Amino acid sequence: MPFNYPGGKSFTSNKPATNNKLSKIKPVSYGKRGMTLEEDVNDTNNYYLSRGLAVIHKKPTPVQIVQVDYPKRSAAVIKEAYFKQASTTDYNGVYKSHYIDFEAKETKNKTSFPLQNFHLHQINHMKQVMEQGGLAFVIIRFSTKEETYLVHGHSIFKWWNRMECGGRKSVTYEEITKEGYFIKTGLTPRLHYLPIIDQWLLQPVLQKESEE
Repeated sequence: MPFNYPGGKSFTSNKPATNNKLSKIKPVSYGKRGMTLEEDVNDTNNYYLSRGLAVIHKKPTPVQIVQVDYPKRSAAVIKEAYFKQASTTDYNGVYKSHYIDFEAKETKNKTSFPLQNFHLHQINHMKQVMEQGGLAFVIIRFSTKEETYLVHGHSIFKWWNRMECGGRKSVTYEEITKEGYFIKTGLTPRLHYLPIIDQWLLQPVLQKESEE
């Protein structure tokens, strides 16, 4: 509402008029940008499950709760707990009658992936899975590059053995891009890795046809 100074001179504001409704508009959300690798894998597995493509779940980690506080009747706070046993890998399930078992790891390193991200019992577990005819692999993400690769267990074992023999304690980015399979990030599903497994399942068939 306009008003006058003493003496009759009118006041005119130089500030542009603002629309209160516009000022309340929330920033634009870009959906699933910046999701962690675990969130992307979980999202992808839920997509596969909902469409009957595969049954793959994240393994629960067995935890022994020792002490619980109840600051409120409706809330409980775990004060002390420990893992009952060493974890194996992150995910397992069934795809086209094949058992699959894999680990999901991400690193901020741009040039290499540290093998210290694995534990010996995880390596041994993946070997045991493959000895029984299952498929074992690792999904690795270079978070700063926003690149994700699926790496076969055979490659992981080779690099692990190299380290145990006194070699380097990491895998170079070039090694992973050479032996791994690039997984393109999409919307639905986020990380469509089943086509890579299809290639593995076809390899024995293709090898047999070439021999004939």
